[in-house]
Amino acid sequence: MSVDVQDRVAAFETLQATIGIIGLGYVGMPLALAATSAGFRVLGFDVNEPRIRQINRGESFLKHIPAEQVRKAVQNGRFEATAEFDRLGEPDAILICVPTPLTRHREPDLSFVESTARAIAQRLRTGHLVVLESTTYPGTTAEIVKPILEGTGLRSGTDFFLAFSPEREDPGNADFGTAAIPKVVGGDGPNALQLANSLYRQIVSHTVPVTSLAAAEAVKLTENVFRAVNIALVNELKVVYAAMGIDVWEVIEAAKTKPFGYMPFYPGPGLGGHCIPIDPFYLSWKAREYDVPTRFIELAGEINTRMPHYVVERVAKAIDQRLGKALSKAKVLVIGLAYKKNLDDTRESSALKLIELLEQRQALVDYHDPHVPVIPSTREHSRLTGRRSIALNGDVVGTYDAVLIATDHDAIDYRLVVAHAKVVIDTRNACDRASIKDEKVIKA
Repeated sequence: MSVDVQDRVAAFETLQATIGIIGLGYVGMPLALAATSAGFRVLGFDVNEPRIRQINRGESFLKHIPAEQVRKAVQNGRFEATAEFDRLGEPDAILICVPTPLTRHREPDLSFVESTARAIAQRLRTGHLVVLESTTYPGTTAEIVKPILEGTGLRSGTDFFLAFSPEREDPGNADFGTAAIPKVVGGDGPNALQLANSLYRQIVSHTVPVTSLAAAEAVKLTENVFRAVNIALVNELKVVYAAMGIDVWEVIEAAKTKPFGYMPFYPGPGLGGHCIPIDPFYLSWKAREYDVPTRFIELAGEINTRMPHYVVERVAKAIDQRLGKALSKAKVLVIGLAYKKNLDDTRESSALKLIELLEQRQALVDYHDPHVPVIPSTREHSRLTGRRSIALNGDVVGTYDAVLIATDHDAIDYRLVVAHAKVVIDTRNACDRASIKDEKVIKA
């Protein structure tokens, strides 16, 4: 039976379709709430059953998403979360928002995408729209997802429709929530593009259609490679200027007054979050298939991954010069564990790497983060799982040889920290922004 594409388009435009979202994390959950706010009925899928129960009680598990938003979506009957993947036959469109991490060898790990595609294939029906949102290399949707779905005997572009639309979430950004961010859309053929475009047009401010799946996949990588390369540049400048006795933060603030030809990026202790530390490696890995070098991207990755090592050296030097003590005999308090200020998100956080590097040098390390009371389980830093944030007060700060500011949360009392610390290593310029001028503060 042929699919009436225009009938499907009309179902999206009149909000009569049901939307399924697989993966209710930092991408899937905001997308689900945006879709329900637009008027769609949303069925969310996740393997985390405690999270499912929490959502269905109308509670939020993400600090930057108010519980009231979740409660409203659940109570009005538009949003339901489930771990029952047999229900994948119910939605008219299925949006895939699962993780795409790297392996220990810095190669793409598409196991979540592949297992999700197989789960969909078991329930795939005529007329389904399937959209991959997970960040990945160009070719993933056509080379990995499509063959799995077509293994059912149904054909993409005829029986079901396949698209890619990269997530562009910026957790905690009050100015640009999901609905306010333009959505790039690429389809496997014109019908798939039309359907995906008509769906997302109801959810976000506007869509940006591109000519292919691969082009849409490349858009997200381009955005984050751009950021990774520019962050690497200012990280390298930080090291160079520090050797010259120049404050890179002062330089950037002055440079950004130029009204054209310059865009400010800021240094830090390393990269964090799901996208920027990972996406460049996806592109470099795929480029090898075409025998094309990515020297610029790989150099940026090398610079950024070395930043935690540079910071630890600065900590060791500060403790030695200021206190006459070796790092191996020192106590260090790390301020901030999340990868980004004012969030509880520790994905790829450089603070975790800093703690491990400090402890490899035999330092005793604790951390304080008002948003991360307990270190969650991570693939790369499992040894740190379960450690708890310590209380922050003057007496406590004074017991440490050095305080390392890794994340500049607004909730931190930096004046208290500087007043009681022996030495402060500030990787975020937090003290300067708090108008604190003290010789105990060293920028790194």
